[in-house]
Amino acid sequence: MSGKTWSEIGINDALCQELEKNGILHPTEVQAETIPVLLSGADVSARSQTGTGKTLAFLLPLLQKLNRDSSAIQAVILSPTQELAIQIFRVAQVYAEPLGIRVQQLIGGAAMKRQVEKLKLRPQLVIGTPGRIHELYKNRKLKLHDVRNVVIDEADQVFQLGSTKEVEVLLFGTGNNRQMAFFSATYPEQMARFEGRWMKGPSRVQLTPEHTVSQTIENYYILSDKRDKTDTVRRIIRLLNPKSALLFLNDTDNISNWESKLGYEGFTVEALYGDSDKQRRAATLTRFRDGRCQLLLATDVAARGLDIEGLPLVLQLDPAVDADHYVHRAGRTGRMGKSGTVISIVTPQELFIMEKFRKQLGIDLSERAMYRGKLLSEEELREATKPGAARNAREHNQSVRTNERPSTNKPTSVGVSATRPAAAVQDKPVINGTTRPVRKPLESKLIAKTSVGAAAPSSKPAPKLQTKAKSNAQKKREGKNKGAPKWLKEKQLNPKTE
Repeated sequence: MSGKTWSEIGINDALCQELEKNGILHPTEVQAETIPVLLSGADVSARSQTGTGKTLAFLLPLLQKLNRDSSAIQAVILSPTQELAIQIFRVAQVYAEPLGIRVQQLIGGAAMKRQVEKLKLRPQLVIGTPGRIHELYKNRKLKLHDVRNVVIDEADQVFQLGSTKEVEVLLFGTGNNRQMAFFSATYPEQMARFEGRWMKGPSRVQLTPEHTVSQTIENYYILSDKRDKTDTVRRIIRLLNPKSALLFLNDTDNISNWESKLGYEGFTVEALYGDSDKQRRAATLTRFRDGRCQLLLATDVAARGLDIEGLPLVLQLDPAVDADHYVHRAGRTGRMGKSGTVISIVTPQELFIMEKFRKQLGIDLSERAMYRGKLLSEEELREATKPGAARNAREHNQSVRTNERPSTNKPTSVGVSATRPAAAVQDKPVINGTTRPVRKPLESKLIAKTSVGAAAPSSKPAPKLQTKAKSNAQKKREGKNKGAPKWLKEKQLNPKTE
């Protein structure tokens, strides 16, 4: 925050009351620097890191300067994407109402006929994408000759998306005494050319260029083979368990593939396609903002300038193509001084990109590794993987579990666990410090057969074994003597030797 009040920088009472109602008590630094210049009528080219309040920086003085009694369109705000245009439109509605200003959004993906009908309500401010506003202008459904204020948000992206000709046609259609304002988080080389073409002695506001990425954001990267990226993303999300996360890709052709893979892993995931219609994109963002969707897949164009309140995590499935794109991706989290985390998943071949970003942006971009349910730095990982570290961790965990067990009053012998039953203890005696199982009784016969010269002592003499032939002869003899006197049978069975 700048330390100044809204009234000190020229904001009127009606807007000050609305700001106070929304809990915005003091302007940010970029707001305090740009609002007085815009109110004076000078052209402005403002560069400030994402999440610093650039929307209110150009919206508040613009609304304050509009004439609510006029039925002509007096100001135009251009944005590179539908989502950003809708976002600006919603903020504008809040602060235009107490001033009696009418606002209209004109974006692609919506029915043009309906937009033409709404233009009959005579809005003083229109907000939209260059393509749709250009289309309405060429069809003579939109008049711009009374426009005196033009704001281009994310100006670098607007001029890079191939809409330069459309923007130039719109600027030629506005009045000669228009006021121009460019706002962006980055400042490519071509921006100076457009400033010289369309601005008259612009006031340049460049705040903290050495910290283009917010200092409240933690920047990490994780090495992963390309084929293992899906599993790496799954582990990161399971580990950090964010309430929501924005996932960036470079190629739109891979979005549906990632959407199906992450959905198969059990995550609620949505995709923000640049070629999908307005209703679907708006519904996707609404579900993501409401927490009904945990993961949102998007490209740089689709998520440009999005303000998602309280977004804790940004995952870059592909590294950003350059430092400026990294700044815009990182700017989706850590907004307005809040904390956030940005993790890039790179292959070993892409490691040089992280070193380049570290030098160009002057940020602490360090490597992290997932180990035992934690996200560790290189030093922490070396400490955790030292010889004996795992054994010490297991012993510590075992001692903790032992101390947590309820104590018993039963005496135990040395080396015997108190939690094991007595029968189990007797079956496994400790011999020379090693627990060995006792042979089962059913194994005794096998031991007797395999042991040499070992005879088991017996209390009774072993019975004499009879051969099969002798047994048959005895049965025959007993059959012949059937019916003989008892003394004769005994004599025959036990003959006396003379």
